[in-house]
Amino acid sequence: MSSSHVLVVDDEADIRALIQDILSDEGYGVVVAADAAEARRARADEKFDLILLDIWMPDTDGITLLREWSENGDLTCPVVIMSGHGTVDAAVEATRLGAFDFVEKPLSLAKLLRTVEAALESADKPSAGARRILPSLLAPVGRSAQMQALREKVQQYAGHDESVLLSGEPGAGRGAFARYLHALSSRADEPLVSVTAASLTEGSAEEQLLGREQNGEIYAGAFDRAANGTLVIDELGDLNNAAQKILLAVMEDRAYRRIGGTEPIKLRARVVASVGADYEARIEDGSLRRDLVSHLGVLSLRIPPLRDYSEDVPELLAHYVDKLVDAEGLSFRRFSVAAQNRLRNYPWPDNVRELKNIVRRLLLTGSDKDITLEEVEVEISAGAPADEPLVKQDLLALPLREAREQFERAYLQQQLVLCEGKVGQLAKRVGMERTHLYRKLRSLGVDFKSVSAED
Repeated sequence: MSSSHVLVVDDEADIRALIQDILSDEGYGVVVAADAAEARRARADEKFDLILLDIWMPDTDGITLLREWSENGDLTCPVVIMSGHGTVDAAVEATRLGAFDFVEKPLSLAKLLRTVEAALESADKPSAGARRILPSLLAPVGRSAQMQALREKVQQYAGHDESVLLSGEPGAGRGAFARYLHALSSRADEPLVSVTAASLTEGSAEEQLLGREQNGEIYAGAFDRAANGTLVIDELGDLNNAAQKILLAVMEDRAYRRIGGTEPIKLRARVVASVGADYEARIEDGSLRRDLVSHLGVLSLRIPPLRDYSEDVPELLAHYVDKLVDAEGLSFRRFSVAAQNRLRNYPWPDNVRELKNIVRRLLLTGSDKDITLEEVEVEISAGAPADEPLVKQDLLALPLREAREQFERAYLQQQLVLCEGKVGQLAKRVGMERTHLYRKLRSLGVDFKSVSAED
């Protein structure tokens, strides 16, 4: 049986009682506090071996209390942060202030006990667990097989130093996976520097990437700032030719020279690049160098669009509700079952980014506790542009007849391309009599005469 003494600080009485019961059953001595004032008094009265500290409390939040103890030199035991889906900023600050780990609510009792044991074992080396907080917060949300496989792949890649190419549609979360990769790696305590490719103009790319030496002064470029850490090139397809040449030379030589410098500087940053799902087409049309992609894609990861793992939508909705309530002080609301089901069947043309924006608008504009199906329909009523691929079109927002026409038009247009514009072949392929097929194509406005010429 353990004789360790634990202080539990949480403004929710049910949580305090639950943790007290569980830890007491395990043999720990437990004292509970409902707010920062009670926590201060408890610490003044007795010495603790571990503190479980909630972030969001009504008077003084957990981060402020942790900072108070840290700055006063009063952090004499490990601290484990507890919260609903916490914010990255809060996690960074908690890590900096010496917190050992982070436990999400609703609490997993098995994980809570494991974390308590690990924290107590680390008492003689309190910094050992600090880096554990960020990976748990930055892990992309989702229990689907796809997301589990992606997280496992990132965990595998994190143990290596090779460059990584993250491909996927805009808004799919490539940046989130880059941050997760960095947080899991041995470089997690070093800088994570992100450069937006479009900001590297023909005239500025060299200085922004390589830096400058002038009159004895050094002006750090992106490679300097990311030394020993991770450099993320965001949206590789937006790099101009000059920037691509500079980046390729650094990747080939594993070294670079600042403008005005004479000595080569060894490349110490790990390079991670994001690129659109259509990057092969960019290579084929000559706007993206194949040799650069090859150097950057030693390891590669495809981030799927949200519509490919729609079973995770309810969990993502709950995650962003908690996150926005915590980070921006928005009023808590929950999605009704009907609203969740509707959004599971929405095609999400702008992916996770769109989901987060919809959640924010619904929290900002609604007042009832539950988010209804009607509110969701209003938010997504604009629909996808007519030229969007069929998989991105929200057919559920249309009356049956219009939805059927949209599907038939997109289906026959794509089949016609595959048949090189030959209606006879199309008729055989789709199983329709040719005369009826001609009438169908005309009624749907499909210009079958121009397909073969265009393709």
